Amino acid sequence: MRTLQTQLERFGEQHLEGALRLSRQAGWPHRLEDWRLALSLSDGVAAVDGDGQVVGTVFVTPFKTDAATINMVIVDEAMRGQGLGRKLMDAAFRLAGNLPLRLVATTEGLPLYEKLGFRQTGTILQHQGIAAEMPAPAGVEPTSLADLPAIIALDRAACGADRERLIVYLATIGEFAVLRRDGHVDAFAALRPFGRGEVIGPVVASTLEDAKTLVSHFIAKRPGRFLRVDTSAEAGLADWLAAQGLAHVGGGITMARPVEHRGTPAPTTFALANQALG
Repeated sequence: MRTLQTQLERFGEQHLEGALRLSRQAGWPHRLEDWRLALSLSDGVAAVDGDGQVVGTVFVTPFKTDAATINMVIVDEAMRGQGLGRKLMDAAFRLAGNLPLRLVATTEGLPLYEKLGFRQTGTILQHQGIAAEMPAPAGVEPTSLADLPAIIALDRAACGADRERLIVYLATIGEFAVLRRDGHVDAFAALRPFGRGEVIGPVVASTLEDAKTLVSHFIAKRPGRFLRVDTSAEAGLADWLAAQGLAHVGGGITMARPVEHRGTPAPTTFALANQALG
């Protein structure tokens, strides 16, 4: 452990390479492009030591006036145990203002978040692996720009926050597929580059079978490619994903401050955009 003076700075492009070093140190798969995506949607803070090296990061991603996620929380392993994580979280609270907050915690971070008033709301299961060959399911259609308002509305109904900026951004770097009923978008899924390969998510549908159909659509398009899906333990998709060759390799604990008491929405989020963004 080293003890150094640090200062907090607003996160900018100049901090990206240092942040990438930290995420690699932590064993995260993020590429520089993944950090740029998070930065484009978020406000962030970097902790910088006297040599100008990034030794800590935190992002706050607001979803209009509905909520915000705290993510990309990393402290250099040589700086842990000195209160830097708490300072970064305090900075995140200032950025978030009065917005309800969500995050996905590691086991190591759980005690700090509980001290700060966060409470557990669920469990995230990370599944990944090499996609096997499978037949493409019937009924899945590609999307056009005209479908985005319906996709955004479904996503908001499922997650309780307006993530328009995220959905539009994902549409520019990846692709969406939908299921239609009576001419209307009834379920959707996205696929985009991330980490070691590609991630399928978010996936929003009213039934588990529709969610499986949409995920199958993208698996069928990517035989032999590395795919990742982050799902909730409550969604019921995990065992099926494992049977498709996407093994359970880890995950996290969803938390909120304050806990939002919502009924089970008709459309359900079966897979996340990723653990940082929900």
